[in-house]
Amino acid sequence: MAERGQLPHPAKRLCCRPGYGSGCRPGQRAGGAGPGGGALCAGSSSAAAAAALGLLPLGKTQSPESLLDIAARKVAEKWPFQRVEERFERIPEPVQRRIVYWSFPRSEREICMYSSFNTGAEDPAAGPGGAAAPGGTADATAAAADENRLPFRRGIALLDGGCVDNVLQVGFHLSGTVTEPAMQSEPETVCNVAISFDRCKITSVTCSCGNKDIFYCAHVVALSLYRIRKPDQVKLHLPISETLFQMNRDQLQKFVQYLITVHHTEVLPTAQKLADEILSQNSEINQVHGAPDPTAGASIDDENCWHLDEEQVQEQVKLFLSQGGYHGSGKQLNLLFAKVREMLKMRDSNGARMLTLITEQFMADPRLSLWRQQGTTMTDKYRQLWDELGALWMCIVLNPHCKLEQKSSWLKQLKKWNSVDVCPWEDGSHGNELPNLTNASPQGANANQDSSNRPHRTVFTRAIEACDLHWQDLHLQHIISSDLYTNYCYHDDTENLLFDSQGWPLWHEHVPTACARVDALRSHGYPREALRLAIAIVNTLRRQQQKQLEMFRAQKKELLHRGVTSVTNLEGWVGHPLDPIGTLFSSLMEASRVDDEGFHGFSDFTENMGQCKSLEYQHLPAHKFLEEGESYLMLAVEVALIGLGQQRIMPDGLYAQEKVCRNEEQLISKLQEIELDDTLVKIFRKQAVFLLEGGPYSGLGEVIHRESVPMHTFAKYLFTSLLPHDAELAYKTALRAMRYVLTDCPERASSSGWER
Repeated sequence: MAERGQLPHPAKRLCCRPGYGSGCRPGQRAGGAGPGGGALCAGSSSAAAAAALGLLPLGKTQSPESLLDIAARKVAEKWPFQRVEERFERIPEPVQRRIVYWSFPRSEREICMYSSFNTGAEDPAAGPGGAAAPGGTADATAAAADENRLPFRRGIALLDGGCVDNVLQVGFHLSGTVTEPAMQSEPETVCNVAISFDRCKITSVTCSCGNKDIFYCAHVVALSLYRIRKPDQVKLHLPISETLFQMNRDQLQKFVQYLITVHHTEVLPTAQKLADEILSQNSEINQVHGAPDPTAGASIDDENCWHLDEEQVQEQVKLFLSQGGYHGSGKQLNLLFAKVREMLKMRDSNGARMLTLITEQFMADPRLSLWRQQGTTMTDKYRQLWDELGALWMCIVLNPHCKLEQKSSWLKQLKKWNSVDVCPWEDGSHGNELPNLTNASPQGANANQDSSNRPHRTVFTRAIEACDLHWQDLHLQHIISSDLYTNYCYHDDTENLLFDSQGWPLWHEHVPTACARVDALRSHGYPREALRLAIAIVNTLRRQQQKQLEMFRAQKKELLHRGVTSVTNLEGWVGHPLDPIGTLFSSLMEASRVDDEGFHGFSDFTENMGQCKSLEYQHLPAHKFLEEGESYLMLAVEVALIGLGQQRIMPDGLYAQEKVCRNEEQLISKLQEIELDDTLVKIFRKQAVFLLEGGPYSGLGEVIHRESVPMHTFAKYLFTSLLPHDAELAYKTALRAMRYVLTDCPERASSSGWER
């Protein structure tokens, strides 16, 4: 029925009359019903049998889904309609109707995502695990008012108010009118809405309201929800080309003349032009077989993705950037980044597409070259936006199911941006002296070589390096795919084991890189897999901490006598561009969250959108690779303490140093929201002892480098947390952080660049 050719705008493909059987009369498809047949297909009712079996309450009736509907629904999800037509010479009309029926989106979640900035499901400024910060009544009232102004909410109100009318579905095209009620200063308006769709995705929208925004207007939302909630009230027709195929010559002429008569002022010039071209034997229109049909669905070559107004995305980002990064524009840009993460979690290809558009506008910001020429640095708020941009690209390229050609395309684009002179550096003002992120080994003497020989690391460097990473490692695949992946025959006597002494899997990789994998899994909608990998990483960190303590105890006398130690990690985990500790903490806190939806379930958007619920964190039993009695909450607290207590060198550059302090304060703030009980106090005691006895691996070790990150803020938190439970240990921690000389033997202190 459909043949490819040059596609006139806006139709997607060309349709021509299919073959007919010799016994078919005009107006009837072979193997099909007449024009009026097959409006709906429903299976036979078996309510009595179901009630007898106890499957349905007495008095309730339900028809089982027909095999036709089951098959049509699957085809409508995966196959472009052109492929269906090419695969089968004749398609019965009832089958076509059911495929067209099931091709419209069935979930309101995507409609909400494409019509509102914040769905209420996630808040980037929320507390740990997504908990919203407590606010006053005035803030809640203002938030509710903002919520009601969202296009999705307004669309629901229009639908509930009976403002949607004249709904008609012709093939893969839905149209209708939405009446906007009269306001105090504005009269009642009627908006004409048209929606095209394909494989359960809306591919284009138009509305006479003239909406100029990234997201769908309330009228598009209202019509879409009408079709989702009241599908049986929508008059459904096959594509218009199918109807025309069923007409004879006289009917076609009457159809065209009536169409021109009704709309003669709009279509008469176009009609005459087309008539002249058709009557000309050598015209371009006669060189193409078939004719365009905007209602016939997608062709095989069409990309199947949700409608995204690229021009509006670019214009909005450009506008926000031109406002100088003030609070309002910065908030809007952060909301755009949150929208990208929301799309990634829904595994929507528009996530990468939207991030590309945003990045292009960021790179075109004229202030970049101005700052470079003047030798000034960008503002912290603007710098944080670039950090988020780089982190999002890490998530994009680490998608575990992306195709090689996609990754190659992203790599090419990232290298292009990376080569631009004004591309911001990763540490804000200086080139970062860190090795390639895929290097998982500790830093040695070569780490301090001349920085002039090293290229500057930009905000895209880590994403470029991550393009070399893959997910094919069998051990990694077993970790993320199963809760039962254990080996109790392993002996804990080598450095890089796959399992620990208890048989639980370990994952030895550069810690920020391993945590970037966790963030990628979470971002792409794989929370279970992300949790499994996070637990394996934390178990590895705990094992390494124990091994480091044993190594230091074996060499303690010699090291303290010489007053010499080594900084084992130039790259701190707190304040790191990839935020490894924050990623592990958030993943584990989400797993310990107690709410009505459960950890992995999706809530109904229309019922729960915008409802700020007070979340609680409990010791949910964790059977995945943890000791008996341990919980996700305990693990989250412990990994936060490990990261905060790590001894590491303060990075170069004022922005990088401020970021370390800011992230430390944010993590401590999240810890302070957790109420300590006996099990958590044990974790604090355990980590405090490790910190005091950990030597060069601990920021509270006996000997530290003078350029180490200060521990005062963290030590204050430890002191206040331990004081009610273990005063002696609390004071030991505080005195060690103060480096109070009376607490240790002064003769062991060295003045050769090391402090006690």
